[in-house]
Amino acid sequence: MTREERPLGSVPAAIWLALGAALAGQVAWHAARAPLAAAASDLPPAPAPSVLRLVAFGEREALARLAMLYLQSFDLRAGNSLPYRRLDYTRLEQWLGSILALDPRSEYPLFAAARVYAEVDDPARCRTMLEFIYREFLRDPNRRWPEMAHAALLAKHRLNDLPLARRYAAAVQRYATAPGVPLWARQMEIFILEDMNELEAARIMLGGLLESGSVRDPDEVRFLAQHLKELETRIRRSHQK
Repeated sequence: MTREERPLGSVPAAIWLALGAALAGQVAWHAARAPLAAAASDLPPAPAPSVLRLVAFGEREALARLAMLYLQSFDLRAGNSLPYRRLDYTRLEQWLGSILALDPRSEYPLFAAARVYAEVDDPARCRTMLEFIYREFLRDPNRRWPEMAHAALLAKHRLNDLPLARRYAAAVQRYATAPGVPLWARQMEIFILEDMNELEAARIMLGGLLESGSVRDPDEVRFLAQHLKELETRIRRSHQK
């Protein structure tokens, strides 16, 4: 530090307050006006999470919602000619990541990633969003498993990429361990293995699920046991051919 430079700690609090208010006001102004007059231009660079935290003044949830409103203004509403599939998805991912870092408990950013931005008719952009969802899922699996499960379905049905769908389904099965995670989400990998004609792997996984005792509902146990028998029958028939 030179003699002409001053440490940040010496800057009066009033100046920090004015700077933060100006930045927060700009975000709020853009969020308020964007639905009415969205610009047909690409996303600007995303602010760093540290910047968003600075201007939030303790109201991180509120600022995160405003930032999401601003982000979602880049669509076809209000004469905006830039549809989602033409957005810069690298910047979009950065925006969503910054907003999630600002308010990690919010479901809005990942919901938008899975249900809006990942469903574009562009395989490359879809994959970008799915990988973003996967990385963020790993940070909080027991809260974010619904978006990860939806990502597995998109990989299977939209991308027709069964290995990728299995990877996402396996992540749900392995990491989403809370009691509230439903059986259908935990057994997605089994059905994807069947679609891949990996019947023996599906049988082993299903048998392991039953033997683990993690499925306690009697109806679910009966359903899985019946499905296991059907799998074993299919395997025997395939060996007889």
